[in-house]
Amino acid sequence: MEINQVNRRDFLQKAGSFLAAAPFLNNIDFSIDDKPYLSFDFHAHPGLFFAKETKMYPGDGMLKKTLADMKEGKLTGAFFALVADAKVIEIGPTGVKPSRAYEPNEAWAEYNRQIKILKDVIMANDLILATKTSSLDDALKNKKTAAFISVEGGDFLEGNASHLDQMYQDGVRSVQLVHYHTNELGDLQTEQPMHNGLSTAGKEVVKKMNKLKMLIDLAHATEATTKAVCDITDAPVIISHSILQSGDNRPMAKRAINIEHAKMVARTGGIIGAWPSGFNTSFDEFINNTLRLVDAVGIDHVGLGTDMDGNFKPVFSSYSQVPEWIQKLKSKGLKDEEVRKIVGGNAKRVLGKVL
Repeated sequence: MEINQVNRRDFLQKAGSFLAAAPFLNNIDFSIDDKPYLSFDFHAHPGLFFAKETKMYPGDGMLKKTLADMKEGKLTGAFFALVADAKVIEIGPTGVKPSRAYEPNEAWAEYNRQIKILKDVIMANDLILATKTSSLDDALKNKKTAAFISVEGGDFLEGNASHLDQMYQDGVRSVQLVHYHTNELGDLQTEQPMHNGLSTAGKEVVKKMNKLKMLIDLAHATEATTKAVCDITDAPVIISHSILQSGDNRPMAKRAINIEHAKMVARTGGIIGAWPSGFNTSFDEFINNTLRLVDAVGIDHVGLGTDMDGNFKPVFSSYSQVPEWIQKLKSKGLKDEEVRKIVGGNAKRVLGKVL
């Protein structure tokens, strides 16, 4: 169901004077309900776990805090994302850029290093290693967080779709085809196109992921790459973390998408995870930008992708904000059933269809 933009605006206009005269409403916890909320994050790097054993790692303190915040905010599940090009990118004055190419077999070795670290984190912190949708029900029932494993960037594959078999056995359930380093699969938003959208190797990876029942993530991919994937996939796809373009020149503007780009994903039955980066000027504006996505693609095709602990000037910077996020969505006039879809219901539906 798609939110009616006029109805929501009418609601806000009519409610405005009442809310202004009733400041006590600010103290109401709209998230409290007889039925707990299933909440899900499509993209996270808790504590920058993937960087452990490198100079980039901030120490265990950030990881411990983020995992504690997950518990406080009652986060049901998330994709914990390895970073496939972590060794070959660097942060410069204009943002993240490639620094070099991988040596032969280096990327696959890096995958094996990172997956071991993540599995150790999951085992040591009472998380649920999630490989199927029912893990979300288990997490909700036991008041834990279901850790699904994803990979940001297809660089680990080294152009070889057969590596997906081992990834699947390791528990990986989603691969984002591109990130910041140009790889063998497709074109990315922040570098010059090299593949005219999706390469032959990229097409093989898409087909293999469909066969294995892995979720294809098109965050960072160009519109042409997204279209090429949507044209051949036989399952819903996602953009785990992005936001609709605005008319002004904002930070991270290259990573925003237009309405047609978003609709391509929605037409597969997929989801765009609203991204609370520094593209947004505030938490409130992020809520408004989330609703812009809802207006563009419909209530069934929007979720959350925080990019937690790896984001640029985030306006949603702690999972302890999950109840506030729910409350803010409700305060905009969304019905409870609509809020539940954005918060986690849509994620559960798509995971159920794909996995």
